[in-house]
Amino acid sequence: MIKNRINKLIGIGCMSLFFAACSIPTLTRKTENTNVPVSYNDSQDSVNSANLKWRDFFSDSYLVGLIDTALKNNQELNITLQEIAISRNEIRARKGEYLPFVGLRGSAGVDKVGRYTNIGASEATTEIKPGKETPDPLPDYMLGAYANWEVDIWKKLHNAKKAAVARYLASVEGKNFMVTNLIAEIADSYYELLALDNQLMIVKQNIEIQSNALQIVKLQKQSARVTELAVRRFEAQVLHTKGLQFGIQQRIVETENRINYLLGRYPQHIPRGTQDFEKLVPSIINNGIPSQLLANRPDIRQAEQQLKASKLDVKVAKARFYPSFGISASVGYQAFNPKFLVQTPESMLYSLAGDLMAPMINRNAIKASYYNANSRQIQSVYNYERTILNAYVEVANQVSKINKLEQTYDFKSREVATLKQSVSISNYLFKSARADYMEVLLTQRDALESRFDLIETKMQQMSAVVNIYRALGGGWN
Repeated sequence: MIKNRINKLIGIGCMSLFFAACSIPTLTRKTENTNVPVSYNDSQDSVNSANLKWRDFFSDSYLVGLIDTALKNNQELNITLQEIAISRNEIRARKGEYLPFVGLRGSAGVDKVGRYTNIGASEATTEIKPGKETPDPLPDYMLGAYANWEVDIWKKLHNAKKAAVARYLASVEGKNFMVTNLIAEIADSYYELLALDNQLMIVKQNIEIQSNALQIVKLQKQSARVTELAVRRFEAQVLHTKGLQFGIQQRIVETENRINYLLGRYPQHIPRGTQDFEKLVPSIINNGIPSQLLANRPDIRQAEQQLKASKLDVKVAKARFYPSFGISASVGYQAFNPKFLVQTPESMLYSLAGDLMAPMINRNAIKASYYNANSRQIQSVYNYERTILNAYVEVANQVSKINKLEQTYDFKSREVATLKQSVSISNYLFKSARADYMEVLLTQRDALESRFDLIETKMQQMSAVVNIYRALGGGWN
C-alpha cells in the first residue's frame, strides 16, 4: 500500500516536471560588453595612481585631518554603513530559508462539546463503565517538537541566498564609492578655500597700492597737474576693490560651512595652511590603462555585483515553474490529564509527511515574475556597461583637462609678470606726466584681474588632480 502511494507520488512529480519544463517561456538574453579602449593617450604605462592610499596622495596635514574627521562623522556615510548591515542580515534570512525549521510547541486547553451534537450525542449513548467516562469538559495538554523543510532540489533558495550575498557586496562597493567621492569633495573644497584666501590677500594688497596711488593723485591735484575727475576715478577704483573683499569673504564662509557639513559638525573655522597658493605643485598622476578601471572603480564593481544578483534572480524565478518538495514532521506527547502526559507509548504522538506541489493552471503570476526578473537583468547589463563608459569618459576628460590647464597656467603666469611690470611703468610715467591717469587705472585693473585668473587656474589644476584620482578609483582603499 505504501509502495503504491510512493509510486503514485513519483508519477505525479514526473508529470509535473515534464509539464513545467515544456511550458517555461523563452526569454531574450543580453550579455554584458566589458571591452574598453587599450589606452587613454596611446600610453601603455600600467602604473596607476589609484593604487596610492589617500594618506599618501594628499600631503597637506590639515587636509588629512579633515578627511579623517569626515570618515568618522559624515552622516550619509554612516547611513550607508547601516544599509550594509541590513544587507548582511538579508543573507542570514535567505540562508535560513533552505535549512530545516525546528521548533517546540506546548499547549493546554479545555473542550466542552454540546449535548445535542454528533459528538455529544454519541458519547451519551455509549455505555461506559463508571470511572471510565470521558471527562466533561475535556482538558487537553500537549508538548512536542515540529520540523519543516523544503528540499531545495532546483537551487531556488540557494540562488536566492547567493543573490543576497551579491547585493551585500554591491552595498559594500557603494560605500567605497561614497568614500571616494567624500574624500574628493573635501579636498576640492579645501583647495577652493586656499584659493579664496589668496584672492582675498591679493585684494587687500591692491587696496593698499590703489590707496597710495589715490594719495599721489590728490597731491597732484593740489599742484594743478590733474583735475578733480582723476581724483574721483582713482577713488572709485579703491571703493570698487574694497567691495570685492566682501564677496570673497562670503564665499569663504560658504566653503567652510560646506566642509563642516561633510564633516558632520556645525559651522566653525576650518584650519588650513597659509602657504602661497600659487606655489602649490599638483601631484603627478599616472593614468594606467583603461582595463584597470574594472578593478579600481567601486561603482563598476558595484554594478557588476548587481548584475550578478539579477542573473541569480532569473534562476530563482525560473525555479518557481518546477515542483517543490517539502517534508514536515512532529513528535511529542498529548493527554487529557497531566499525570498521563509523558507515558510512553500511550500518550506519544508523531507524524511524518511529504508534500509535492507544482503549478499547473493559471501561472500568470509566476510568468510575470520571470519576465520581470529578466527585464531587470537586462537593465543591470545596460547599467554595468554605462558605468564602465562613464568611468572611461571621466578619466579621459580629466587627462585632457590637466594638460590644457598646465598650458593655460604657463601663459597666465607670464601675463601676470608682464602686467606687474606694466603697473610699475604706468605709475612712473604718470608721475612724470608722460601717461594719463586712465592708463594707470586700466593697467591696475588688468593686473588685478590677471592675478585673480591665475589663482582660479591654479584652483582648477588642483581640482583636476583630485577629480582624476577619484575617476581612476583612488581613495576608498
